Amino acid sequence: MSARKVTFVEVGPRDGLQNEKTIISTADKLELIRRSIAAGARRIEVSSFVNPKRVPQMADAEDVCAGLPQTDEVSFIGLVLNAKGAERAIATGRLHELGAVCVSTDSFSIANQGQTSDESVVAAKAIVTMAKAAGLRGQATIGASFGCPFEGEVSEDRVVAMAAALAEAGPIEVALADTIGVADPAHVSRLVRRVVEAVSPLPVRVHFHNTRGTGIANVWAAVEAGASVVDAALGGLGGCPFAPGAAGNVSSEDVIYMLHRAGVETGMDLAQLIEANRWLSGVMSRALPSMVVKAPPFPKTVQE
Repeated sequence: MSARKVTFVEVGPRDGLQNEKTIISTADKLELIRRSIAAGARRIEVSSFVNPKRVPQMADAEDVCAGLPQTDEVSFIGLVLNAKGAERAIATGRLHELGAVCVSTDSFSIANQGQTSDESVVAAKAIVTMAKAAGLRGQATIGASFGCPFEGEVSEDRVVAMAAALAEAGPIEVALADTIGVADPAHVSRLVRRVVEAVSPLPVRVHFHNTRGTGIANVWAAVEAGASVVDAALGGLGGCPFAPGAAGNVSSEDVIYMLHRAGVETGMDLAQLIEANRWLSGVMSRALPSMVVKAPPFPKTVQE
C-alpha cells in the first residue's frame, strides 16, 4: 500500500452535472458546493468555462463563481480547455486552480476540443502557465488515458510521454482520466506506476468513470500504485458530452467508504455525504447511482 492518506477532489458540480439534460439552477449548484464543503471537501471542481452552446449546463460558470463562499480553507477549481476559457476563469477572481485537459488520441481530442492530441498538450501547458502568471495553481489532466471511444486501445507509452511533457509546465499534479470507463485494475496499476515515475515528484491524480462497473476497483488499484489524489462525484453522477457511452463518475460516497474502511484518510465525513446524496436525489428527482447510500449503515455509528 503506497498511501495512508489521499487528497479528495469533489467534481460533482462540474463533471457530475455537465451531461444532465435538465438545467440545474445556479442556486442548487451552489448548495451542492456548500454541502460538499460541509462534508469535508477542500478541493472542489465548481464549473467549466466552455462554450455554453456545446455544454449548456455550464453556461452559468461566472454566476456560480460569483456565489462561491468566501473561504481560505477550500480550493475552487475551474476546468478550461483553451486560452479563452482560462481568461474567463481568471477574470472571476474567485478560483484558486485552473484545470487544463489534453486528450490521448486525435479523434477524441478533435471531438472534445477541436484540436489534435499534440495540440491539446501544447494548449494544456499554456493554460498551466497562464494560471501561474495569474497567481493561481494549474493542473493538467490526460483524457481517455485508458481507452478512446473512437480509436479504442491507447498506448501506455503515449500516455506516459504526454504526462512527462505536461510536467515540464510545472502543474501542481498530472491526472489520468478514464473518460469512458474502460480501465481495469491491472491496466491502472501499470500505467499509474509508470506515470508516477515519469512525473516525480509531482503528485498523480486519478479520475474514473464507472461505465462498466470497474471504477471503484480502479480507484483502489491507483492508490496502491502511488496515486495520491482521487476525483469522485457525489451520487455517482456524470458523463462527457463528447464521449459516446460515457456514464457516471465513481461515487464520492462509495470511494470514501472504501478508503476509510481500508484505513486511508481523506478528511471526508461519510455521513454528511450520504445526507448530501439524499438532498441531490431530490434535486434530480431520481435515485442516484451510488451504492453506499442504498445499503444499511456499517458500522451503525456512520449515521449517528
